Amino acid sequence: MKTDEFILALRAAPNNQLIFINEDWCTVPKGYHLTELKSAAYETVDCGGQVNQWKETIVQLWLPRDPADDYMTAAKFLKIFDKVHSMIPLDCDAEIRFEYGDEDFFLSTYHVRTLNHIENATRVFLEPPATTCKALDRRGALQVRKASDSCCSMVQSCC
Repeated sequence: MKTDEFILALRAAPNNQLIFINEDWCTVPKGYHLTELKSAAYETVDCGGQVNQWKETIVQLWLPRDPADDYMTAAKFLKIFDKVHSMIPLDCDAEIRFEYGDEDFFLSTYHVRTLNHIENATRVFLEPPATTCKALDRRGALQVRKASDSCCSMVQSCC
């Protein structure tokens, strides 16, 4: 989900509690803090020799030893986001991701699968990232991959 889509969804229900849920239906516990907002720029080279560039907005969540008794509201999240956005450039067209880890969430930077508003809650469904072969993804529909093929054997300009 793009940063601006996420922020617009929160602005639609500012009084809602903001609840983050993983694919096992575990939630980030009440009392979490938004500890950092990051504007990340990536420059990579994939196994096909292609340069890739993209930006992400990364929100770091953290659970203190003595957490509060309730979830953060969308309004509080927005106040923090707006303050940070006034201090550093956040690309609103960039994907927004959430960094978190505890005994129910392996430490990762999660994608937002979907978001919905139900009663007084905004539920953000997170999914873990997956590795992929960008070179193979680019070829996608051009060639059917056999189970025995490696991604590098599919790409002539491979490293």
